[in-house]
Amino acid sequence: MARHNDIGTWGEEMARDHLRRNGYTVVEENSLIGHNEIDIIATKNDTIAFVEVKTRSTPFVDPIDAIDTKKIRRIARAADSYLQTHNVRHTPQFDIITIIGTPEQGYTITHYPDAFLPPLAGAW
Repeated sequence: MARHNDIGTWGEEMARDHLRRNGYTVVEENSLIGHNEIDIIATKNDTIAFVEVKTRSTPFVDPIDAIDTKKIRRIARAADSYLQTHNVRHTPQFDIITIIGTPEQGYTITHYPDAFLPPLAGAW
């Protein structure tokens, strides 16, 4: 597996651990819904969080910059399908977790709860 894939897999593991430490229950990981994937689906109290994880090994590029309008639309479509097919009663929110670093050199993790609103259905 390529090094960037290893870093991404490690980052998602760190994100899951972070969520659990902060009271979330991870419901699904790498959930493929149609042609779209949601990295982590987790619940906390009456909220269901659709979490996008971005990991970078160096701080030269902010991982949050990788989440553009197209990515937001894909996450929103996948979340909408998930909510409809699973009859979820929780309030949805869209979170982003960024991780900068490596297992060997240390890392920083930033959680942006309720980071964005989904676009209106006609904008998809």
